[in-house]
Amino acid sequence: MNPKAQTKMTDKPKPSVGALPARRIGRVVALGIAAFVVSFFLFSFAPRFFGKSPPSNSSSAKPATSASSGMVWIPGGEFTMGTDSEIGWAEEKPAHRVRVAPFWIDETDVTNAQFRAFVEATNYVTTAEKPVDVAEILRQSPPGTPPPPPEKLVPGSLVFHPTAKPPKDLRDFSQWWTWTSGANWRHPEGPASSIDGRENHPVVHVSWDDAVAYATWAGKRLPTEAEWEFAARGGLDNKPYVWGDDTPSDTNIIHANIWQGDFPTKNTGKDGYVGPSPVRAFPPNGYGLYDMSGNVWQWCGDWYQVDLYRQRATQKVTLNPQGPEKSFDPRQPFSPLRVQKGGSFLCNDSYCSRYRPSARHGCTPDTGMSHIGFRCARSADPSEKSTQ
Repeated sequence: MNPKAQTKMTDKPKPSVGALPARRIGRVVALGIAAFVVSFFLFSFAPRFFGKSPPSNSSSAKPATSASSGMVWIPGGEFTMGTDSEIGWAEEKPAHRVRVAPFWIDETDVTNAQFRAFVEATNYVTTAEKPVDVAEILRQSPPGTPPPPPEKLVPGSLVFHPTAKPPKDLRDFSQWWTWTSGANWRHPEGPASSIDGRENHPVVHVSWDDAVAYATWAGKRLPTEAEWEFAARGGLDNKPYVWGDDTPSDTNIIHANIWQGDFPTKNTGKDGYVGPSPVRAFPPNGYGLYDMSGNVWQWCGDWYQVDLYRQRATQKVTLNPQGPEKSFDPRQPFSPLRVQKGGSFLCNDSYCSRYRPSARHGCTPDTGMSHIGFRCARSADPSEKSTQ
């Protein structure tokens, strides 16, 4: 596993990734960790950059099919994807019109119980349970990077730990993210932890490759980025949040599992949780989907392209987009990136507000962390489409 991704575009100079401390792991693995967490959180230090009618849902009737157990029928339609709002980041802009075909999507994130059934049926071994692939590390590293020593290439994943006191430099993400040997979906906080009693929590520490393997076994697929965002909005077009306009705070109504308090030192847990919460712990959106905001990040099928929305802006309506043919982000030139959506329990409006439906993020397919999960989708067959 090589946890790496991109950094945020900005006119301001960036901190050197190579300057981050290489604790607990070899030099290159430390570089990978630093690069990945920068991709999640450096956005908070970059300047903020630069519609309309409700989705056209002519019918919300759900076709009857045994293959759709645990899924919600999404009737398809046209919506405003992305945002022009001040709270959006550059890669979310501009807002543009998109139409998606009808499809099915899981009501909840894939749970530990569901993923366990997959593993027991197939003997699948996740990315975090395998030794680190040094060849893959070097492919995603600048030319001339020396390989880490063999003893550092142990199975593991990144685990979040709150800091004991407020960090002096919030750009040093290694203060709260730790490469933990033995951390994986069975042991979310490390070898001494387990998922006993958390069967209904979303599975975490799953890479994009793991998510695709599960989806294939289940006869499903990962949702496209456009499908995911259409479903997340729940019929509320061009709203900043999946529940509407109500800005999250520590004092108003709690709509999702996000961070309350001072990040990354103290999560007050006012929402009832300081880590991932069980699926269905918070109210569903307008389509009856749970956790489309916060809790854990969710993989999509698309390659991540940082300027994709600017390319689409010339089109009146983009029809059922399947994503670009390859990823592109000049800030992470050596790494392929897949889309993640939804934010997590670590998102806070004062630091990382990526629990909004328009927010998007690119991440390497072999990365897993203690706040990354997924849900599946399924295309509608011709008889189901005829209900529209």
